[in-house]
Amino acid sequence: MKVTVLAVGRVRGALEAPVQDFERRAGRYWKLDIVEVDAGGPKGGDKSPEAVRAAEGERLDRRIPAGTDIVALTRRGTAMSSMELARYLEERCVRSSPGVTFVLGGAFGLGDALLAKASKKLALSRMTMPHEMARLVLAEQLYRAGTILKNEPYHKGSAT
Repeated sequence: MKVTVLAVGRVRGALEAPVQDFERRAGRYWKLDIVEVDAGGPKGGDKSPEAVRAAEGERLDRRIPAGTDIVALTRRGTAMSSMELARYLEERCVRSSPGVTFVLGGAFGLGDALLAKASKKLALSRMTMPHEMARLVLAEQLYRAGTILKNEPYHKGSAT
């Protein structure tokens, strides 16, 4: 099954290598596609949080693969355990879903229009975190989900 990570901005600095490592590892289990769009609002225009979210949302929306389940990452979403994420992805595979697209917003989060399109809203944490950290957590959890489904020894958590 294809898993797309659609994110505003690039990962730079100290987290770049760990993110790339876990995305490479996750790619062993999923047809993983990483798509990054530019951050920021309209060129030369309004830079309010609403305008930035709207502009980023349009760029993100254009890159969502047709037919995929949209999972919006937002702290207002519902938390899932690693096992629950693995089961969610497994269910999509069993149903022959075209894929799942995880959408990560920029500095101001995701706009209402994109949140409304999402079939699921996922909270990695109730705390606010930089998008680079969210990318790392998501990549690691995609890798972990793959190891759980293949019954490999990486995941040491409980069965729930």
